[in-house]
Amino acid sequence: MKAIIVPTLTVGNGAEAIAFYQKAFGANILMSNTAPDGSVVAEMEIMGARFVVADQSEEHGNFSPEKLNGTPVRIGLQVEDPDQVFELAVKAGASIIYEVADQDYGYRLGHLSDPFGHQWEIFKPSL
Repeated sequence: MKAIIVPTLTVGNGAEAIAFYQKAFGANILMSNTAPDGSVVAEMEIMGARFVVADQSEEHGNFSPEKLNGTPVRIGLQVEDPDQVFELAVKAGASIIYEVADQDYGYRLGHLSDPFGHQWEIFKPSL
């Protein structure tokens, strides 16, 4: 068995985040659970890449980028057509950090921030 990393994106509004990721990246919900208090945890996937979306839980030390006023993590999403995926995410409400372009280090890559403060690098190798 090989190891895989499944990041959890902590957000301030799980239901809105799930809807955004579906619209922006065509994400599918694999599993979803809503607690009695309305907080959400959902496992999702984008073209087979799995991740979890969860409402922040301060009592468990899980804070959204909005609460922390930033994030130390960038999420890399490698796709066949980064220009198309990037444009779709921007139309869905993501903010451009820099446009998709051929980078000196061998990637066609653009950088954006989703409405919940998570940063995404949408890319493919240029080679």
